[in-house]
Amino acid sequence: MLDDLLGRTELKERIEELESERDSLEARLEAESERRADAVSAKQTAEERINRLEDRIADLEGRLEGATDDVSGVGFRREETLRGERVGAVLERLRSFEGAPESVLTAFVDGSVPEDLRTLLGDRTPLVSRAAPCLVCSDDAGALAVALRPPVAPEPFREWASTPTVDRSWFRPTGRFALALVRSDTFAVGVYEGDERVAFEGFESDVKSDHSKGGFSQSRFERIRDEQIAHHLEKCEDALAGLGTDRLYVVGDRRLIGEFDADASSAVDATGKPEAALKDAFADFWSVRLYGL
Repeated sequence: MLDDLLGRTELKERIEELESERDSLEARLEAESERRADAVSAKQTAEERINRLEDRIADLEGRLEGATDDVSGVGFRREETLRGERVGAVLERLRSFEGAPESVLTAFVDGSVPEDLRTLLGDRTPLVSRAAPCLVCSDDAGALAVALRPPVAPEPFREWASTPTVDRSWFRPTGRFALALVRSDTFAVGVYEGDERVAFEGFESDVKSDHSKGGFSQSRFERIRDEQIAHHLEKCEDALAGLGTDRLYVVGDRRLIGEFDADASSAVDATGKPEAALKDAFADFWSVRLYGL
């Protein structure tokens, strides 16, 4: 009764309404923060998987095309990923092939297929486009028809001779060179003499990968992360500047490798600590895809 007389009842009811509205807004704010954090986390996870997914998609597309070719009777006779000593053995086998003068055509194809190669392969010519960029070796008797995808691609060329034109340096580690692995938060580089590593440097950078509740807004968080990655890339550039090698190969994150002036580059899925990741990256980079035409 006294509360009614003093107007307290109405005030208490209003306070309860405001508290209820406040609690509702706090719940909505927390839910929105969680949603944004989940969105950022999901985006980062997706970015980290882009390389693997793109490679997987390419593989599945190749299988789909292969299945279509099987129906039409045109498909690769053989597909294999060559590694280590197997690469050298296949190259030696190619070099041992010998025909009459100017009976063997070797061409590096990264675009349109040369007309004389089309003549040799006939209805199997589309397979070259599927394997490209690739080195094709074929002879006028149909005894040889193979495509190889070299780690270090030469400039496009075509050459008739009695044997295939195969340069070992396109396929195997030779001489002194550097191979660097670049990911958004990891860097590793080795200096090699052939397949022996003679120097190593590696480091990891502090790059945000999670969004904590109650932290930065999504846009600010992403801006800070981009700045951290840019700083990481600057450190990578500094590390590469003093290597003193004639050739540099850069592998790693598909989105980052194009930032470097390299003699050859390739997206590879090598993760983990810098030294172990570099070892895996080296093996992946020097693998060779073989296609029987």
